Amino acid sequence: MTRSELIAELAAARPHLPIREVERIVQVIFTEISNALMRGDRVELRGFGAFTVKKRDARTGRNPRTGETVSVEEKVVPFFKAGKELRERVNQSHNTTD
Repeated sequence: MTRSELIAELAAARPHLPIREVERIVQVIFTEISNALMRGDRVELRGFGAFTVKKRDARTGRNPRTGETVSVEEKVVPFFKAGKELRERVNQSHNTTD
């Protein structure tokens, strides 16, 4: 699902809200999650999951095209861990379609 599809779904579910307002709500939520991660904070959405940042140490890697050894710098990456309720719902939906 893309951002525009999400906005369309939310607007359809809440016809009393103008589409511009739904777009603004989605933008604010994404911005706040991004800002929290940039500060190094953890964002937990109960029943959905948690967003955190993880540090990846510097390492030696290989260029897959040439096989040449390259150094990969230390970096911080966003990480999402699905909550128990989300995992159960996804598994339940896949078990009923088989």
